[in-house]
Amino acid sequence: MLRRRVRNFIADLPILTKFQLPHSTPTPMRSLIRFSLLLLFATGLPWIASAQTITLTGQVTDRSDRSPLVAMVSKLPAGQTKTLTDAQGRFSLELSVGDSLLIQAFGYQDQRVRVASNQALSVALEPLSAELSEVVVTGYGSSTKKEMTGATSVVKSEEITKLNIPRMDQALQGQVAGVVINTNSGSPGGSTSIRIRGLSTFGDNDPLILVDGVVYDSEGLNALNPNDIESINVLKDGTASIFGVRAANGVILIETKKGQKGGLPVFEYASYLGVQQTAKRLGLLNAQEYAILKNNAFLNGGQTQPFANTALGVGTDWQDAVFQNAMTSSHTLSATGSSNQTTYSLGGSYFTQDGIVGGEKSNFSRYNGRVNLSTDMTDRLRLNSVFLFTHEERKTLPENGIGSVLFNTINAYPTEPIVEEDGRYSYLALVSDIINPIAQMANTYNEVRVNKFVGKEELVWTVNESLTWTNRFNYNYALVDGRVFSPLVWYGPGKAQNSAINADLDAPLVTLAEGFSLERGPSVYQHRDTYGDLTFESYLNYDRTFGDDHHVKGTAGTSVFTRQGKGLGAWAFNIPNNSWEFADISASQAAGGYLNGASSFFFEERLLSAFGRAEYAYKSRYLVSGVLRRDGSSKFGPNARWGIFPAISGAWVISDEPT
Repeated sequence: MLRRRVRNFIADLPILTKFQLPHSTPTPMRSLIRFSLLLLFATGLPWIASAQTITLTGQVTDRSDRSPLVAMVSKLPAGQTKTLTDAQGRFSLELSVGDSLLIQAFGYQDQRVRVASNQALSVALEPLSAELSEVVVTGYGSSTKKEMTGATSVVKSEEITKLNIPRMDQALQGQVAGVVINTNSGSPGGSTSIRIRGLSTFGDNDPLILVDGVVYDSEGLNALNPNDIESINVLKDGTASIFGVRAANGVILIETKKGQKGGLPVFEYASYLGVQQTAKRLGLLNAQEYAILKNNAFLNGGQTQPFANTALGVGTDWQDAVFQNAMTSSHTLSATGSSNQTTYSLGGSYFTQDGIVGGEKSNFSRYNGRVNLSTDMTDRLRLNSVFLFTHEERKTLPENGIGSVLFNTINAYPTEPIVEEDGRYSYLALVSDIINPIAQMANTYNEVRVNKFVGKEELVWTVNESLTWTNRFNYNYALVDGRVFSPLVWYGPGKAQNSAINADLDAPLVTLAEGFSLERGPSVYQHRDTYGDLTFESYLNYDRTFGDDHHVKGTAGTSVFTRQGKGLGAWAFNIPNNSWEFADISASQAAGGYLNGASSFFFEERLLSAFGRAEYAYKSRYLVSGVLRRDGSSKFGPNARWGIFPAISGAWVISDEPT
């Protein structure tokens, strides 16, 4: 009966009726052949259907309000077939029945869809959930806030933009618990010191700072435009141990802005103009109060009173003379977007700030350019490129301590004018270490120019859905040119800061040998320093969920880091015309070059590392993480060159326990 049904079914198939078997074929053999043809046809049907190319249309919307979304629609596995939806969220794509699609939109969860027919597709994306699903960069990988087992803090770009700050590190001030920012200088472009959970050593207490994986020092943060920053992640405890010996003082991970898939080109221009002034001034004596107080002091000492008339009024307010309203402005232009294969984020900015002390004499200016690209080279290979260029110009005045401009400002006598009737600056006689601060600023010439190049080239190979292999090459180069001009100056009789011997600005004589003396005129000091470092890192990331409850992540890799610095400085005397315009070593008129000189420095350091991290989460409720890193540093001797840095941490999300 079965044989008769198979024979009848095959006979009813038009595609198989052409296969006529010879009458001489035995009946059992005829049945076997027909049954084999049936199996071949049945197994071939899915292949025939899947090979059919169709034009699929569809629309991508927001699940909550059904509004259209601009999204990236791509065929899996991450292939060349991609398209962007239009402003109404519609798309059209050529593919085959049975293919899988990946739909991505910025701010929404990715969604995978299998194409079952050529009917129009409607896809509703779910917005990303809030804070606990926020991605935190942890070094050689990332995690969600909910699954973090260590102490971390995040400052997002929205919070940074509101502050209108000139330096990135100021974004951490008062924003992150356990992080203290101390200002080393109040002048524009001045550096700060960053301390995470206090002091940990008598030596260097600065944290490790990485910008897109590239090592920075705290001084180098001037090169960053705060508007280019996407997020700042601060690692405070065992989470930082993936970076080994350099993470002893904590780690700060800075991510710059990147393009997003599924987005149209977006151009942004941000600008602000401001005026800065002192928030508070010291309550100093005016001329009359100073005269009365000084007379009383001399009277109590049994000496003749210096002021016959104390009705001198207000006199000179030196704080008013020194402090001024200082202009600051910032201009930033950026563009972000994507094509079928590439996402990009480009930016350029200009920032300038005058000092409330000195104005243009203490100005800081920064020109910044940034390129951030991510390109899908093949189905599984992605190239990430980052390039930053910064040009800085900074002028400074003497600050911090005795001899600084502010020291002279608060100690100058209110009974003395700024400028005498003959046009010269007043001398502020009687005290040798106090000079006229206005004259001091006028005779200070100090500038530094920095050109900084930072870059990263990164290849990410997606081996499969759970495993990726990243190879990264980072480079960092800085060229620093500085010039300090010291003119012949006369601040008054007996002043320690005098470089001339009289008010006519005559140069002093320097005796080099018996009977052999030379004039030591105005001088200039110039230096050129270069700093560079290279990093190569290679690591594997594994991320897989088993069933619905077990989430396993792992990282293993190696890192090679080398840094080098060198510099050459020289000084020369007898600069022509006692002028900043001629302040160059080549213009020196020192006889025989006897007074001139030079100095240099050089250093080099290397670091070789291997690291690993394992993470396990059960139902995203019970979490455990372990880190191990081994570092070898050239800073230590042969017998103490290697160190091992382990860490383990765990967490329990009590709020997820069933009630």
